[in-house]
Amino acid sequence: MKRLFNYADRYIKRSDWKDLAMIKFCLFSIGMIAGMRMPERNRKQAEGIAAVVFVATYIPLMAKFFAVMMEKEE
Repeated sequence: MKRLFNYADRYIKRSDWKDLAMIKFCLFSIGMIAGMRMPERNRKQAEGIAAVVFVATYIPLMAKFFAVMMEKEE
């Protein structure tokens, strides 16, 4: 668990405001998917938009995180 926290600390140190904004959008969109309480006729469109936002933010975030994990510690 300590290694995971170490990776997260290194990731945050290398992140800028854009990365942190993407994390917020990513979490918001997955929350939308998990907690939707709307009429069925609008649900599919909202789920689709949230899924696209989630994928569009999750992939670059995880790519950067795995790159940080693969680096040797200083």
